[in-house]
Amino acid sequence: MKKTQSAPNFFDDVYEVCRLIPSGRVTSYGSIAHYLGVKSGARMVGWAMHGCPKDVPAHRVVNSNGLLTGKVHFKPPSAMASRLKKEGVKVVKDKIQHFNDVFWDPSTELTLDKPKARKRAPKKG
Repeated sequence: MKKTQSAPNFFDDVYEVCRLIPSGRVTSYGSIAHYLGVKSGARMVGWAMHGCPKDVPAHRVVNSNGLLTGKVHFKPPSAMASRLKKEGVKVVKDKIQHFNDVFWDPSTELTLDKPKARKRAPKKG
């Protein structure tokens, strides 16, 4: 039988990925789920974001079309767009402008074990 992660561990993994999203960039629920190996888990990521710790930049997670669908969980709802705008992300009518330019894909930006960069000695030969 395949081992599955429990919900709390999955949530912690979601939060860890979110903390790595650079300021001024955004990612999607689905991209986080795909990175974590749960390809159809966008809704699970959204559920995790609903109750995330305060140190998680939840405002940087949007839907796959760049819409601020999670804004209803901010107080006031306009706070999500305000935080993004402060980071230089252009938002018009709750939609990220130039979405592809600010999109951060954890699958291309990160590796699962996140090894530290090391300089390798040149091969002698």
